[in-house]
Parts: sequence; C-alpha cells; structure tokens
Amino acid sequence: MKIQMFIYPGMTLLDLVGPLQVWNSWPGAEIQIVAQSTGSIPTDSSLSVNANHSFDEAWSDPDILFVPGGTEGTFALLDNDDALTFLEQQGNNASWITSVCTGSIVLAAAGLLTGYKATSHWMAKDMLPAFGVEVAEGRWVIDRNRASGGGVTAGIDFGLALMAHISGDEKLAQQIQLRLEYSPNPPFTSGTPDEAGSEILTAATEHFNSKGTEIRAELMAGAIRRFQKLQKK
Repeated sequence: MKIQMFIYPGMTLLDLVGPLQVWNSWPGAEIQIVAQSTGSIPTDSSLSVNANHSFDEAWSDPDILFVPGGTEGTFALLDNDDALTFLEQQGNNASWITSVCTGSIVLAAAGLLTGYKATSHWMAKDMLPAFGVEVAEGRWVIDRNRASGGGVTAGIDFGLALMAHISGDEKLAQQIQLRLEYSPNPPFTSGTPDEAGSEILTAATEHFNSKGTEIRAELMAGAIRRFQKLQKK
C-alpha cells in the first residue's frame, strides 16, 4: 500500500497527523511525505513537518493520494498552478483520492472531485459546488474511489474508516483504534454548528472571516477560472 501525503506551507497539522498516525500501523504500508520541495514545511501551528520527497521524486502511481486542509495556507495553494497540476497528474494515476478538512477544496480545484460526493470543514462546504462537487454530510464520506473527512479532528475517524473500507478488515481498524485509545469524550458539546449554539457559532465564524475573506474570495475566483479551463480540455 503506497500512501502519498501531500503537504504545503500553512496546512493544519492535525489534518495530516490524524490519518498518518492511523495509517502508520497499516501492515505493509509505505508512506511518502511529499511537498513541492524537500525539507522543513511550516504548518499553522508552531511545529513544522519534514517533506522527504519533492514532486520530481514522488511515486507517479500511489495507491492513496492524500491532501490535508488549513485556512490561509490552503487558500494560497489555490493560486499555486504547479501544485494543482501535480495533484491533477497524481490523481489521474492514484487508486484512491482523499482529503481531510479543506483539503477537499484543493482536490476540487485540481478537478479531481467533479461529479463526486465529498465533505469538508463546516465553514468551507459551500465552496465545493463551484467545482461540480455534491456536498455530503458526515465525519467521512466515501464515494467510489474518493474519500473525504470533515474538519481537522475528523481525520482520525476518516483514517480508520478508509482503512476498513479498503482492506475489508474492520477488526484491523478496530485494533488500531484500541492501540490509539481513540474513544472521544470531549469536555463540551460544541463541535458542530448545530451543537455549538448561535453565540459560539458567531464567534467562530468571525474568527475565520478575520483570516482574510477578500483574499480568499479572490483566490477562489482564480481557482474557479482554472477549473473551468480544465473542464474545456
């Protein structure tokens, strides 16, 4: 099982680490951490991740292609034609095309989710239809050979679910869940917009909007124009 995990500056660390920790226990799995160039890649936290393969060195036919999400870093990626072209090419040969959080927006912009069901972080789901994606609800969504996880913490759920789906071995996934002692018991019930209530939802929405709404809109517009050109090929 060749798993290729694409990383980029400003991504959300847990989007990557959640499924990575699960898949690292997948018997026979080989994992590439790929970026545009090798070396230390900053995330949206104070911890960087080391990319051990560049685009030129990456497998051309991974079994699983994975893209994490983020906020500013992710939207900046929509203006990176080299990265989107790389993902488009990798996706053409990958057996599975997958993401967590706003990584699905990146895949969609690369033309890899058109005509598929997918999910994303709650604040970004409404961006998916612009790329011909059908929004689906759930912590993870599997549609044919596309799989997507919701926001950030959903990456663990997504990783376990996809492992069970591909391997056909739920007991393996359950064993790994136990090894990780993954039995969520959050101190608050505010993890979704419906659970959070209006006051918390408003504050969280304002936080995301403070991250440069106008810049994101411009980058989205550019990504949509690129996507439309892809559809005309």
